[in-house]
Amino acid sequence: MRMTRIDWILLPFLVGTIALLLVVVFAVAGFLGLGVLGLLVGLMAQRIEIEKDGATSGDMTTSLYAEQFKARQAMSRAERAEHHAQSDRLLAYLGVAKIISAGMVILGFGFFVLFQL
Repeated sequence: MRMTRIDWILLPFLVGTIALLLVVVFAVAGFLGLGVLGLLVGLMAQRIEIEKDGATSGDMTTSLYAEQFKARQAMSRAERAEHHAQSDRLLAYLGVAKIISAGMVILGFGFFVLFQL
């Protein structure tokens, strides 16, 4: 994942926002809240990764999945390549989200056990 110029410009704002969110969650719910927030972020990232190619669960999945498969087969070669490139970019960002989530879970639950039990 190569960072573009706009990514470097927005990076301090993103880091500041994440730090502020972590401080607010810690102030409201302590280490346990930090661990639960990490679990939520990780579960959302995992769910998005599972469903990157289309719907995977639910009652209406079979017809929806069939329609998505037909639409994907009707795509031109360039459209399929674009879809694949877009999926690769999404997976790169989801990897970062999973790493942040794992850190929040380890710190939150680890410090909860260490300091608050």
